[in-house]
Amino acid sequence: MGMRSAVRRWERLTRPVHPETAAVLAERWAALPEAVRTPAQSLGRHAVGCEGTHGVFPKCNLTCTPCYHSADANKVRVDGTHTVREVDTQMAYFRERRGPYAHAQLIGGEVSLLPPEDHAAALLRMRAHGREPMSMTHGDFDADYLQRLVLDDAGALRLGRVSFAAHFDSLMRGRRGAVRPRTEAELHPFRERFVQMFLDTRRELGLRYYLAHNMTVTPANVGQLAETVRAVLPMGFSMMSFQPAAHVGDERRWRESYQEMSIDAVWAALEEGVGHRVPYEGVEFGDPRCNRTAFGFLADGSWVSLLHPDDARDMAARDRFFDHFGGVAFTGTAPHLLAVKVARVLRHHPGDLVVALRWAARTVRRTGGARRLAGAARRGTLRPMTFEVHSFMDAAQVAPAWDLLQRGIVAEDPELLATQERLTACTYTMAHPETGQLVPACAQHSVLDVAENVELRRLLPLTVVN
Repeated sequence: MGMRSAVRRWERLTRPVHPETAAVLAERWAALPEAVRTPAQSLGRHAVGCEGTHGVFPKCNLTCTPCYHSADANKVRVDGTHTVREVDTQMAYFRERRGPYAHAQLIGGEVSLLPPEDHAAALLRMRAHGREPMSMTHGDFDADYLQRLVLDDAGALRLGRVSFAAHFDSLMRGRRGAVRPRTEAELHPFRERFVQMFLDTRRELGLRYYLAHNMTVTPANVGQLAETVRAVLPMGFSMMSFQPAAHVGDERRWRESYQEMSIDAVWAALEEGVGHRVPYEGVEFGDPRCNRTAFGFLADGSWVSLLHPDDARDMAARDRFFDHFGGVAFTGTAPHLLAVKVARVLRHHPGDLVVALRWAARTVRRTGGARRLAGAARRGTLRPMTFEVHSFMDAAQVAPAWDLLQRGIVAEDPELLATQERLTACTYTMAHPETGQLVPACAQHSVLDVAENVELRRLLPLTVVN
């Protein structure tokens, strides 16, 4: 490679925003409903949204009330070859339609039912297509499975970093040692054991990891949410995510009405557990009727927000970030390349450095000062912590709203119109290369899963007859 070619390659590698990323962000922004194109909106300015797999391993070995899977999901055989092939196809389509980088969930039924080799192969295929994968699990697997997942046949790390979202709540049945939990508190030892398994693996193998804690919320357990937050905060997770239940999936597992489970009620319980306000208004992901997210960190057990929406200086810093750094991929980029990308942005916007330093100083003061922050880091009690609530919608509303969207018809009924708006602004998408569609998760689970799982039963029957 000649000097000129090397310089051109380096320029492309360190370009702050990939041209494809800039194009898909602009396309995403233009497609959003007008009401969500706010200064706080990150879709189309910093992110294209999260991605997820479908039809790759629908079977689960726990039962939940409710469950968003269709009634046929557990009648499909887990097949590693099918999983890896489908993941590769779906991720390739995401790469084509949504640019070179995004976060994607390896999701279906229970990911640990996959043989470790196939699980690892699926994660590697996701990364090959520029996706940062997260495996979705109920967490009921052992350290042996984790080690076989991350190590190759020679005993070397083939996955130096993994991300897992573990779902724990008292609505789940069949967990080893807690077959029918009556309270959330009964699951605290299992939550702690899950985190400890990763901590031990990091000490032994040097594995890096990111762990999220997921929890379905219904009228049956919302009263225990605050106590669960207080208990989980010190365990070692870096995210806590809550999903108010909706009437979607297997109707046999609907035990109560979920309509009273508003996003406001869940957020209020979250704030009760944290012990103070958790501001989410500074950054939006799609429609706020679906999603609320608060970024921050823990210092000696206290949660500190990275952005205060009632501080005009913080909001100005956010606006400058979106305007100048919005398309920069901060995760999944090698540190030395990221440093050059940031430097190239600052070359054109040097004032951003002053704004960032002042924002950092305010954040340190909110923590209690530099000495306390340094002490928390030294004691190992400084850790990122993101809070999120994601509300699914009832299938009875999604199905007709999605049908109208497919026919290009704007609903006249106010409730259906609101559902259409939420679907259009959805942050969580499934790829359908066979139809050329990118499908919102609610439409996938409410409309497409049923027929898809019927076909999978034929393709991957539980009993193979020779």
